[in-house]
Amino acid sequence: MSLTIRQLRYFIAAAQTGQVSHAAMELNISQSAVTSGIQALEATLGARLLSRSATGVSVTPEGARFLSRAKAIIAAVEEATRSPLGEETQAVGRLRLGVTYTVAGYFMARHYAAFRRIYPGITLELSEQPRPAIENALVSGGLDLAVMLTSNLANTGELASETLFRSRRRLWLPSEHRLLAAPQISLFDVAREPYVMLTVDEASRTAGRYWDKYGLVPKTVFTTSSVEAVRSMVAAGMGVTILSDMVYRHWSLEGQRIEQRQTVEPIPSMDVGLTWSNDRPLSAAAKVFSTYIFATLGAGT
Repeated sequence: MSLTIRQLRYFIAAAQTGQVSHAAMELNISQSAVTSGIQALEATLGARLLSRSATGVSVTPEGARFLSRAKAIIAAVEEATRSPLGEETQAVGRLRLGVTYTVAGYFMARHYAAFRRIYPGITLELSEQPRPAIENALVSGGLDLAVMLTSNLANTGELASETLFRSRRRLWLPSEHRLLAAPQISLFDVAREPYVMLTVDEASRTAGRYWDKYGLVPKTVFTTSSVEAVRSMVAAGMGVTILSDMVYRHWSLEGQRIEQRQTVEPIPSMDVGLTWSNDRPLSAAAKVFSTYIFATLGAGT
């Protein structure tokens, strides 16, 4: 088995942050993906790169030596991305790109800036819209491409999609919550707790699917379209919630700690990806953006 760019990114992030959870949050992926990627890298190299403990991870002597090499490899890849050899860097045109709220707030900004820097000839027009509006615009030709929650995609007949990454949904709890001491937590346990429900990007509808599956109804005490409001209310002890790793942060705006736990029952991930119309070919600008975003995220590598 050969090593991959993705594994190198996982290892570097974990080594630099000292926490697999921090690395996962930085990379917008699940902790399990980071862990399995690093384990596969260690198996390929035949060496232990990180030492695990209850407080986090630290670099082993072998890991320290390999870390400098890994950084050099990634630096070379990023330099190649900034200065590609292909003629596509000279591409000109306009790309009308739709994004949903969560993608706009927690994913798109850094990629927008990098893409504009690398491909100055392409005018990138971002438009934040709800999923139904984006789907309609893609079908009618009002948008060329979208970065959205593909796990919410409804019009799968007229629209095609490809997932960029999957973000695991987990239970958020205030620090010192009694469930933190439980050996395992089920949705039945969560249903007994006051619940803060997020509505933006159809979060409440998505939640309803897995609650309904187990015949449960959360005890919703507050409903909001603001992720930051959910974060503050959970941290303050007003209730618990289940949201994705992509929007998770360890601290609220008030500086209060938020913990995460996985439930016994599997909860569907929040998938982010590209979506486009089946009825028309991608424009040259859309193809360039698609190639760029997959290369940047290490998809398929």
